[in-house]
Amino acid sequence: MPIQLRDMEYFAVIAEHGKVQRAAEVLGLSQPALSKSLRRLEQATNAKLLRRTPKGVELTSVGSALLARVGNLRLSLDDVTREIADLTEGRAGHLRIGMGGVLAHVVPVVCAALLREAPRLALKLTTADHATLVDNLRNGMLDIAVSAAIAPTQEDLMEARLYEEQAVTIYAAAGHRLAKRRQVNLTDLAQEHWALPPLDTGGIARLLNQAFSNLGLPPPKLAVEAISMMTRFRLVAASDLLTYGTKSVAEHAADHLDIVALRVKGLSATRRVGVRYRKDAYLPPAAFRFIEILKKVTQDITKTHR
Repeated sequence: MPIQLRDMEYFAVIAEHGKVQRAAEVLGLSQPALSKSLRRLEQATNAKLLRRTPKGVELTSVGSALLARVGNLRLSLDDVTREIADLTEGRAGHLRIGMGGVLAHVVPVVCAALLREAPRLALKLTTADHATLVDNLRNGMLDIAVSAAIAPTQEDLMEARLYEEQAVTIYAAAGHRLAKRRQVNLTDLAQEHWALPPLDTGGIARLLNQAFSNLGLPPPKLAVEAISMMTRFRLVAASDLLTYGTKSVAEHAADHLDIVALRVKGLSATRRVGVRYRKDAYLPPAAFRFIEILKKVTQDITKTHR
C-alpha cells in the first residue's frame, strides 16, 4: 500500500498536539476519520507510529523518524509550490532575507537596487543573530541569510563568501578612559560594562566570553543586550559602555559617531562574512541576483581587509 501524502500531514498534526481528539478538531475532521488515516499510514509503513498514554499519544522510535521526514517533505513541497508559481505567473517571486548586524547598513542598499530591477518583487527582511538565522534557514522560514561566522559552514548549507575580516575589535566612545591607552589587556576590561548581543548566541559573543573565562575572569558585565551592531555603536558613543564590532561597520558608523577602536592584547579571530542558504533548496531568481549585487557592493570592503 503506497503512503498517502495527506495521511503523513495528518500524522504530523497528531504528533504536534499529542492527542488524536485535539488534532481532529484542528483539522476539522471526525476522530474516527483521523484514526482511520493513522491506521492506513501504519499499514503502509508496516510499523507502529504512536503509542497511547494516559495523557494522549507519544511517538515510537519509527514515528519520530517519520516525523523528521515529514518536515523535510513539507520544505520540499513549499519549494516546488514557489518554483511553479514563479514560472507560471511570470513574477519575480518572494524573497525572504535574514541578516545579522555585520552588513545591516549594506543590505537595504542592495534591496533598493534589486527592487529597481524587479519592481514586482516582494521582500521580507528579518534581523537576528547568526544561530537563529541558521535555524530559520533550516526550517524554511528564510531563503538566504547574510551573516558572519567563525565556525565552518554546516554540510546542509551553502555559502557564497563575501570576505573575511578581523572578528573581534573592541570599541569605546572617544572620551572613554581607555580610549587613549596605547594597549589594553583583557583584565583591564573586566570591570567595564558592555552593550552586546546575547552571550549564548555563539559566534563572537561566545568567543569574547571564552577569552574572559580562559583568564579566570567573570563574563562581560552586560548592561544592554542588542543584536544590531549599529545600535550598539550608538549606545557606546553616548555612554561609557564597550562593545565589539568590525572595521567594515565601524568605518560606516565613524562618519557620524565618535567611537574609537581599543588595542586589546590577546583577543584575535577571523570570521567569514557571506550569504548562506539551504543546499538543494529552491531559490527564486531574485536570490541569485541579490547575491551578485551584494558582492559588487562589498568589493571595497573586501579590498580593505585583504
